Amino acid sequence: MRKRENQRKGKKTDKSVYQALTTISQFGIYMLVPIFLCSFFGILLDRKMGTSCFFMIVLFFAGALAGFRNVFLLAKRIYSGKEERTPYGEKKQNGDS
Repeated sequence: MRKRENQRKGKKTDKSVYQALTTISQFGIYMLVPIFLCSFFGILLDRKMGTSCFFMIVLFFAGALAGFRNVFLLAKRIYSGKEERTPYGEKKQNGDS
């Protein structure tokens, strides 16, 4: 009987560990993807326009700001509850898509 209780507790612990790992991964992805994409487009613009690194630097910081915004919204959603909202701040109904 005790073995089953210990196994159940272990499964809950494993589940929380996996949830924590996915949350950490999401933070990293939400931060790095905008930075890499904006830097890449900055390099392309610099090559096309013939500038040295102006667009890359500007778009790098724009990507960093977008990444911080993404991480902030994710953290806000995690800590405030998991209600989904429409872009206008209204709660989604079950039938809405």
